[in-house]
Amino acid sequence: MSAHLPLMVWLSPSFPVGAFAYSHGLEWAFEAGDLHDAETLRDWLDALVRHGSLHNDLILFAAAFRATQEKDEGALREVAELALALANSAERRLETVTQGNAFVAAVKASWPCEAIGRLGKAWDGDVAYPVAVAVASAGHALPLPACLEAYGLAFVANLVSASVRLGIVGQTDGQRVTAALVPALHEAAAGAERATLDDLGGCALRSDIASLRHETQYSRLFRS
Repeated sequence: MSAHLPLMVWLSPSFPVGAFAYSHGLEWAFEAGDLHDAETLRDWLDALVRHGSLHNDLILFAAAFRATQEKDEGALREVAELALALANSAERRLETVTQGNAFVAAVKASWPCEAIGRLGKAWDGDVAYPVAVAVASAGHALPLPACLEAYGLAFVANLVSASVRLGIVGQTDGQRVTAALVPALHEAAAGAERATLDDLGGCALRSDIASLRHETQYSRLFRS
């Protein structure tokens, strides 16, 4: 099976995880004036890729992928629990577990594999989105480098789509932002493949604050 075909399906807007409902705090950042054009959006997303939530998600993805490959239930349980602990606001947790649980349910119904069944034995709680996608990817014997790059690109593409709907950028500028971030996504994916859980950490503090402030934002389009 070509590695790209399942990834294109699972990470497309048509796969039923509800990614369109989340802005990852961008909605508050827009209202606060932090984001107002393509340049500010590119800088914000670049920070997430290199130093923020996506940096950590890719490391968690790689760790869950390896644990699944090795059929190490203890290691997979550790990653699944840690992924939830690293969600540093109620909305970040909502965003990752709602998509993760929905992804597991959809894959069980349409792309079943032994690894998804074993995930339930290793961890009976909510499943963070990067862990869910990683387990399915390993279960279908997809190559880790392609999976990391595809997951990272889908993350960026979803936030660019949210930015277009918020009016931060138009569609053409949104595509320019996505294209400009491709080198950073390559680097982040390669780094995550070599990383361990000891490399987790981030310093995208304004994004974290945006996620917290969005919880009480008066007028909202998005759930995060």
